[in-house]
Parts: sequence; C-alpha cells; structure tokens
Amino acid sequence: MKIMVAIKRVVDYAVKIRVKPDKSGVETKNVKMSMNPFCEIALEEALRVRESGLASEVVAVSIGPVQFTETLRTGLAMGADRAIHVEAPENIYPLTIAKILKALVDIEKPGLIFLGKQAIDNDQNQTGQMVAGLLKWPQGTFASKVVLDKEKQVATVDREVDGGIETLCLDLPAVITTDLRLNQPRYATLPNIMKAKSKPIKKFTLQDLNVEIKSDLEVVEVTEPPKRKSGVILSSVDELIDKLKNEARVI
Repeated sequence: MKIMVAIKRVVDYAVKIRVKPDKSGVETKNVKMSMNPFCEIALEEALRVRESGLASEVVAVSIGPVQFTETLRTGLAMGADRAIHVEAPENIYPLTIAKILKALVDIEKPGLIFLGKQAIDNDQNQTGQMVAGLLKWPQGTFASKVVLDKEKQVATVDREVDGGIETLCLDLPAVITTDLRLNQPRYATLPNIMKAKSKPIKKFTLQDLNVEIKSDLEVVEVTEPPKRKSGVILSSVDELIDKLKNEARVI
C-alpha cells in the first residue's frame, strides 16, 4: 500500500507574527519557515505505518512556490521515499488544494492519505474533509490513534471530540487528519539530510493536473488582536464582585 502525505510550509511556530504595514497579510520575508507541526505528525504516522510493514511507500506532497521544495527535503530527510511538488501561488484556499490532491490521487493511486488536521498559519481545518468529499472516501479527523488491519483493509481511528474519544472504523482507501497527541515526530539526522538531497522530487503544474485556481473568498484586512490591559490587584472580594458585575458585566 502506498501512503500519500500532504505537507505545508508555514511560518515557524516559535516566530512572533508581524502583520504587514498595508494590512494585506502576515509578513513572511526574512522570517524562519518550517513544516506545519500537524503535517509533521501526519508524516511521522505514515513512516511508522511503513516501518511496521503495512505500507510499501510514503510519498510527500506540497503545493506552493519553489521554496516549498525546502520543506519537502525536510520530509525526505525524515524518511519519505519520494516527493511531489505542485507549483502554485502561495496563498490558495483549501478547496483548490483539495482539487489538486484529488488529481494527484488519480495519478498515484494511494491506499491512504494523511494530512495535518489544520495549518497553524490560517487554522482553516478544511482540506482533509474536502479531499475526502471529492474522492468519496471515508474520513477520520483529529486522529489521536490509528490502527490498520491490512487483511480486512480497514483503519480504526480514535478521534478526540468534546465528550471524550470517538472510535471509527474506516474502509480503505481513506483520508485521516492528525491531531497533536497522535505521536511525537522524529528529528531528521544529518546523514538522512544529506541523503535527502539525492531523493527525487517530481514536479507538476496546475495545467498538468487540469486544476484552475478559483476563490470565492477575499481577505479584506489582517489586523493584530488588541493588546491585553495590565492586571490590577484588588483589596477585597467585594471589590472583585463589583468589577465583574459593573465593568466586565459577566455576572
């Protein structure tokens, strides 16, 4: 079985985000970029499935400008067998991403797709669900545990919901999106980083995949959240109740 993993290049989670002066988006020039943390978890899970003997190949896919190949090299250094880069503008929306992934699935014929549940740059949490919808495949989102049965061709997925843990049994092929507690991604070692430089990255264009970029959304303005006011020390419970009632108006 072949596993396809979608990965995204985002501003590193440790970087303090700055809004552009014209408020058109987030500043990404001269900013450290890295693989989306949820995508790292998705790739790690795919590698563990392959290492257990339940899959034969892991293919990493990224969609964006040429810089996204750097993130694919990181995925290859972690252990992916090969990579696919689809050249596209950086800021495209989940439905277009889903259509591109569907076109790649038609070419690659994977038995399982792993994605991070969301990207930390836009937090949209839509791509995995849209891919499953377009493919008409079963989906397990927010996975905190994944168990595959190769003989029965099913995947058992524990997913985190508000009331606890929900367990789903999915017929393969399927789409699974990964949550934080699924695993701890490995670090790429120096020898594997060097080996990754010689691993193949196949390139596609949107025209190759017959996908047209369309969007019904427009970002009007991006602003920083309001700064928090400094706290105050109160002298009594009565004063606290008064402020909660008359200023915060929460009681």
